[in-house]
Parts: sequence; structure tokens; C-alpha cells
Amino acid sequence: MSYDRYVAICKPLHYMTIMNSRVCKNFILFCWVTALVIILPPIGLGLGLEFCDSNIIDHFCCDATPMLKISCSDTWLIEQMVIACAVLTFIITLICVVLSYIYIIRTILRFPSAQQRKKAFSTCSSHMIVVSITYGSCIFIYVKPSTNDEVATNKGISLLITSISPMLNPFIYTLRNKQVKQAINDLIKKVTFLSKV
Repeated sequence: MSYDRYVAICKPLHYMTIMNSRVCKNFILFCWVTALVIILPPIGLGLGLEFCDSNIIDHFCCDATPMLKISCSDTWLIEQMVIACAVLTFIITLICVVLSYIYIIRTILRFPSAQQRKKAFSTCSSHMIVVSITYGSCIFIYVKPSTNDEVATNKGISLLITSISPMLNPFIYTLRNKQVKQAINDLIKKVTFLSKV
């Protein structure tokens, strides 16, 4: 998404040529393959875990931390591998996002009019909100020292990543649309009018 914003703002006349369907498919394939390569080593080690106490996973989904918590095997190596994968993934993706936004901001600041700058910044603001929610949640859940921490607090953060964030995406990305803004203003006026009656 950050590369898409970079191309849209820094190379607008070449957007259709650069972001063609082949490039988009390659991005998707690369993301899937990379995720698979990152997740396979911890899963491979996790298949050898023994579960002798409880079979109840204290979580909404079958994530690494709650699974490691109910295991009676030594999980230190898997914990370290999960943390290393999370930190590595976080750093690499964050570098890509930061670099693209450095180029975007540099390009935007060269725009001659304030109106153009405002429009360009508003184009990127939606993506930055989603990135902030996702990165913040992932840091809280995955980049921490041990699975002995309270899993219950992670349930709320996990809900934010899996449910609330995707639910907010349509609102975040459409709030820049003039028709959506007008519909929200009309709805607010109706509600205030009905509350006064």
C-alpha cells in the first residue's frame, strides 16, 4: 500500500504503467511466500509440543502465545523464534513504509500550491491511520519477552487486529469522499433535529 501511494504521488503519470496487474499479482505472491517462509520454522517446532494440562486455548484464535502457554514442553526456543520473526518482519516492513513516505513527503513539499499539498497529504492519511493501528497492535502482542505475560490483555488487541481494524477500513478510506462527508453531515443534522423534537 505504501508503494502504491508512492507511485501515485511521486510518479502519477506512470501510475498505470508501473502498477499494472502483473506487478500487483507479484506483490501478492511475494507477500504470501514470505509469510509462509517466516511462519514455517516456528510451526515446525510447534508440531513437536506436548500438551498435558489443559486443552482450552485462552484466546479468540489459535495464535502462538496462547498455544505455548498451555504446552507442558519447553517453549523457550519457539518463543525466541516467534519474537525474532516478529521483530525482523516489523523492522523490514517499517523500513519500506518509512522510505516510501520519506519520498512522498519530499515530493509533496515541492508542490507549488497549498491545495495540492493538502490533497496529497489527505490521500496518505488513511493509509497511515491503518498502518498505525496495525503496527501498534502487532508490537503489543508479538514483540515482548515471554509468553508468561497475561494472555487476557492480548485478546482485546487481537480483536482490534482481526475485527475492528478491517471493519474501520471502509470508513477510514471513504471519509475523504465528498459524498460520504455530505451523507454523514445530513445524518447528523437529522439526528439533532429529531432529538430536539
